[in-house]
Amino acid sequence: MPDYILALGLGFLLDMLAGDPEWFPHPVRWMGKYITRMETRLRAKGGNLRAAAVALAASTVLLSTASTALVLFLLSLWGRLPLLIGMALINWTGLSMRCLMKEASGVRKALRQGVPQGRRQVARIVGRDTDTLDEHEIIAATIETVAENTVDGVVSPMVYSLLVGPVLMMGFKAVSTLDSMVGYMSPEYRDIGWFSARLDDGMNFIPARLTALLACAAAFVTGLDAKAAWRMVRRDHKNHTSPNCAWSEAAAAGALHIRLGGTHLYFGKPVVKPTIGDADRLPAAEDIFKTNRMMLTASLLMLALIMLPWILFL
Repeated sequence: MPDYILALGLGFLLDMLAGDPEWFPHPVRWMGKYITRMETRLRAKGGNLRAAAVALAASTVLLSTASTALVLFLLSLWGRLPLLIGMALINWTGLSMRCLMKEASGVRKALRQGVPQGRRQVARIVGRDTDTLDEHEIIAATIETVAENTVDGVVSPMVYSLLVGPVLMMGFKAVSTLDSMVGYMSPEYRDIGWFSARLDDGMNFIPARLTALLACAAAFVTGLDAKAAWRMVRRDHKNHTSPNCAWSEAAAAGALHIRLGGTHLYFGKPVVKPTIGDADRLPAAEDIFKTNRMMLTASLLMLALIMLPWILFL
């Protein structure tokens, strides 16, 4: 088994066991600081912000990949084991499965104390306004977030680490961080963030569709309705303003027999989105647990797809 495949498996294991501890230096935090400073400088210069958007994205990705490559090169000078450990640690920071499950479970626990607590907790993981959400809307928002982030928090990083190793994984994380910080359609960000948003759409295009297949398989494994999940993926995969988000969300909606999507407030203004799935019943708190379990199973299936051929046949 090549070391970069082994390192991906070790990074996955570390994420399952430890998540994202606050004490560990996380590359995404550094990316975020750079993006904030660079955005401020580009805005201060004035001029064409759409051109500045390209410079912001290109410089962030280049800095992230180049610094990762440099670290791995220096580790390689020490030998194979230090390089393997370094790749595993970088892969660990590129995955966010444990953190995502923890945050979603936190919403479920907060709702036991009341809707206001649930609103505050879900605001940690969603971009929409949460002040007016009722209990069912809070649960639906959490499920959407888990389903959507199964793509860019787990499957996409694994795909890019599989292709080129941790260097490309960090390039993807840079794009994902850019999109989460500036890739909005609001007037404030439409120009400075358009290129980051389009780049994120392109890099998630294939992983999003792969995630939908994995989610349907995970629904079957976990005892949910896999047939309904696949039916909703086929029917509703275009029901989103993003070309990618509805694929995994449709699988979750079908597996749980609930409706996701629809119009929500962002920065105080309604954003009209199509609905995903059928409202056979209202979302319940237990659905957060089921979605977490489906996401974990889909992630394990992805790992199996990567590693089993090397273990069994190569």
